[in-house]
Formats: sequence, structure tokens, C-alpha cells
Amino acid sequence: MNSEVKVFIVDDDESIRHSLRWLLESAKLTVEDYPSADEFLLHVDTDHVGCLILDVRMPGMSGLELQQALLDRTSTLPIIILTGHGDVPMAVRAMSQGSFDFVQKPFNGPQLLERVQSAIEHSRHLLQEKSSRTEIQERYNLLTPREQQVMSHIVTGNANKVIAFDMDIGLRTVEVHRHRVMEKMQARSVADLIYYHLQIKPN
Repeated sequence: MNSEVKVFIVDDDESIRHSLRWLLESAKLTVEDYPSADEFLLHVDTDHVGCLILDVRMPGMSGLELQQALLDRTSTLPIIILTGHGDVPMAVRAMSQGSFDFVQKPFNGPQLLERVQSAIEHSRHLLQEKSSRTEIQERYNLLTPREQQVMSHIVTGNANKVIAFDMDIGLRTVEVHRHRVMEKMQARSVADLIYYHLQIKPN
């Protein structure tokens, strides 16, 4: 995770990249621009505080294809689609697939800056959530297979006696496993454990 705020521009039109860079840097934002999606993917860590301003139509990998590639990487970088008038339906499709916003060319500078700032704040929130999920997953991975089984019983509301019967183990053994699950997951209550269970991917 990179906490440095940075705005990325991907557009094959050099004049657009220049105009956007000038606008963003005038607002004291750090900017990187790329002429193609491939160049962007080659050089950028996409777990970054900031946002991506992305042209929807480009030679090679299109804006929509780059958006899908970022989704596949579970990127948290919000995307602002930059589009010409005829590409609005495509921009709407991009929004339905997770883009943060879209802006039509020629863009209004103050409005674009406002949307960029909103996207940056959104990216902070997304990165915090992703970091939290990663920590929870790491704790879950420390559980033994038997402890993971016990955890799945606990979050479904099963009492210790029921868990012991279903798993064909002693009640005292269940109590020991339950204590270790709560301790390793750093859960103060069953409610905490249920929340953590919703965040993890079983091994």
C-alpha cells in the first residue's frame, strides 16, 4: 500500500495529458501520465492513494479493458473516465463496472478538480478497508484446519455441545479450540468473529 497521494493520467492524446497535468499540478497534486494502458500497468503500483483519469478510447488496450485488468488485480484506485460526447454510453457502462465517475471532453477544470479530490478521499477509505481485510485473512490463515472448522460453527451460532457432537470431539476440546480461535482472530466477541468471517476467503 502506497500512502503518497498521486493522480495518474492515461490518454494517448499528448495535448490532453499536458492540459490535465497543468490543471492538477496547479492544485499541488503529484501527477504521472502515460500514453497507453500497457505503459501504465508496467510502471504503476495500483494500491495507491489517489485516482486514475482514464481515456475510454485508445489504441491497443482500451480504457474499459484497462479497467477490467485493474479489477482483476483487486486494485483500489478509483477511476475517472474521460470521454468524448459520442462515448457517453461506453462511459455509463464503465460506471456500471465500477468506475468512480466520468467526465466529458472538453472538461471543466474546477469541476474535474472537485471530482479528483472526492476520488482521492474514496481511495483512502478503500485502501484502509483492503488493509484491514488483509490483516484479518492473515490471522485466519494462522488457525489450524480444526480451529477453522470450529470458527465456522461458532459464527453460525452453534453451542459448544452441538459443535462437539457434529465434530465428534470432546466438549473440553471444543472449549480449548474456541478460546484459541478468539485469541488468534483477536475477536472480543462472537459479533467480532462473525464480522471477520465475512471478510475472509477460506483456504
